[in-house]
Amino acid sequence: MLRLEDVTKSFGGKPAVDGVSLVVPAGQMVGVIGRSGAGKSTLLRMINRLGDPTSGRILFGDTDVTALRGRPLRAWRARCAMIFQQFNLAGRLDVLTNVMMGRLSYVGTLSALLNLWSEHDRAVALSGLDQFDMASLAAQRADTLSGGQQQRVAIARALVQEPDMILADEPIASLDPRNTRMVMDALQRINKQFGITVICNLHSLDTARAYCDRLVGMAQGRVVFDDVPQALTDEVARGLYGLDAGEIMDTAGTALPAPATAYRPSFAVA
Repeated sequence: MLRLEDVTKSFGGKPAVDGVSLVVPAGQMVGVIGRSGAGKSTLLRMINRLGDPTSGRILFGDTDVTALRGRPLRAWRARCAMIFQQFNLAGRLDVLTNVMMGRLSYVGTLSALLNLWSEHDRAVALSGLDQFDMASLAAQRADTLSGGQQQRVAIARALVQEPDMILADEPIASLDPRNTRMVMDALQRINKQFGITVICNLHSLDTARAYCDRLVGMAQGRVVFDDVPQALTDEVARGLYGLDAGEIMDTAGTALPAPATAYRPSFAVA
C-alpha cells in the first residue's frame, strides 16, 4: 500500500504540490487528471524519488520512501518503475538491449556497459517484449520505431524490472488514437494480470474513465477530486478544470463553457 502524508513540493517558495494526502491500495489502477501545471508530474516524480518533497512523507508498506538514500533508494526505483511521455529509450541501441536495461538492479551497471547479459536476462526481456507483440523487433534499433512502438518497449522495460508499482507520466500524450488504445490496453493488462499498481497521469477524461479504477483530480497542487470514474460527471469535470480558468477542453478538443460558479467537490482534500 502506498501512502502520501501531507506531501508538499515548493519551487522558489511557490507550492507545485500542496499538502497532498492519499492512500493507494495494492493493485489499483489510478488515473491522475487535471490541467497542465496542476502538479501531476511533480507528484509522480516524488513518489519515484526523482524529486524530494519539501515536506511530508511517502510510505510504501513499512518503508519510508522519503528517507531512502544510496542503494536502498536505487532498489526503490527498481520496485517503482517509471514510464515517461518521451519514452527515454537509447535510440542507437536495439530494442532487446533497451528492455534489458530494466534488469540493471539485478545485474549491475558495469555488466550492462560491457553487454554481459545473462541468458536469463535475455529470456526475461524477450518475454516482456512478447507480452506486447514486439519480440519480432528485438534486433531493430529503437530510434527506427514508431512512437507507439517505442512506448510499448518502454512499458516492457518497466515490466522486466519486476516492480510493485508502475508510474506512467502522460504515456499517451504524443500518440495517435490507435496507439493510445494499444498502450492503455497494455497498462491495464499489466495491472489486471500481474496485480501491479499503476498510477497514470492523463489528459483525456474519456481515457481516464475507460481504463482506471479510481480518479484523482488535481488543481493548483491540491487534490480536489478522489472517487470512482462514474462520479466524474461533466459538471464535476467543469468544476475541476474551471478552478483555474473559464473553460475546459473535452476529449474531442471542443471548448466547454464553465458553469457560472465553479463546482468544488465536497470531498476535496484540504
